Amino acid sequence: MSRLIKNKKEHIGLSPYALVFRGQKKTEKILLRTMDFDLEDVRELEIKSPNELLELKKSKKLSWLNIDGLDNAELMQDVSSIYKIENNILSDVMNPSIRPKVQEFETGIFVTIKMLQYVENEDNLAIENLSLIITDNTLISFQEQPGDAFEPIRERIRKHKNKIRTSGSDYLAFALLDVVVDNYIYIIGILGEKIEGLEEDITNDPDKKLLDNINSLKRELNFLRKNIKPAKEMIINLAKLQSEFIQDDNRIHFKELQDNINEASELSDSYREILYDQLNIYHSSMSTKLNEIMRVLTVFSVIFIPLTFIVGVYGTNFENLPELHWKHGYFIMWGVMLLTTLIMMWYFRRKKWF
Repeated sequence: MSRLIKNKKEHIGLSPYALVFRGQKKTEKILLRTMDFDLEDVRELEIKSPNELLELKKSKKLSWLNIDGLDNAELMQDVSSIYKIENNILSDVMNPSIRPKVQEFETGIFVTIKMLQYVENEDNLAIENLSLIITDNTLISFQEQPGDAFEPIRERIRKHKNKIRTSGSDYLAFALLDVVVDNYIYIIGILGEKIEGLEEDITNDPDKKLLDNINSLKRELNFLRKNIKPAKEMIINLAKLQSEFIQDDNRIHFKELQDNINEASELSDSYREILYDQLNIYHSSMSTKLNEIMRVLTVFSVIFIPLTFIVGVYGTNFENLPELHWKHGYFIMWGVMLLTTLIMMWYFRRKKWF
């Protein structure tokens, strides 16, 4: 997964109205799926031609058009013509590295946000750009590749004759954005469990592998925060937007979305502080451990200093060294050395240095 935005050199200087795909192709086949529904009926179909889009546009029901794949400029031009979407808007749709933003234009509202999902079998985060276009009775969503992130929303539409079928395209957009933000909170929760699980290891057995784990979690959390912060700014702007395409009854839901993204942001900040505290505790623990080792080594060094002195004196080559001729001199020397060691160890224990 690329952690940084990488623009290709050939994209530099392109017109903002140019319908050119500026990202990495993630699907071989462009997939167009629609849900056309009202309180009584739900119709699902896969779009094969622009003519079917024209028929969908004429429908009086609420429609959700989802497009998986962004690299087909001809298709984007058809969408632009049928739904009267300005080229500069669709140009942003075809740029997955665009920063989260909200922009109102003549026929609707354009919203773009980074969508994150936790891939359990790889223990990794997958990222893609999600763009939404909210019009009077149609919501168009653009994804880089097919996925099942919004399947719960489709199930709600299929099974429940409730608010989601009758509250307009703006409420449907809220539902999709709510899934994105819920995934932020879910991912933060997973990282949080891993971060909290490090606490006992840090105090009991800090090692190099533990430091690698802390740094890995710090990178993941920073990557998450890098996407949450601009998403929070976009949602705040969306909640404040005074637009005819957002019904007054639905504004409260965008306020709820703002509360959710605030929670995600605060959680990420909190776990970031915990990680930095853990890093400090790790370094403190390692320093304490090193100090313990150095203290033991120092004690042994100090004990051997007088012993080395004694051995050094009697290892000299002077002829006049009377003790060398004592019958029991060797044993006396060992006794003095042993007594010196015991006295020093008693003194260190009394001072609680050892």
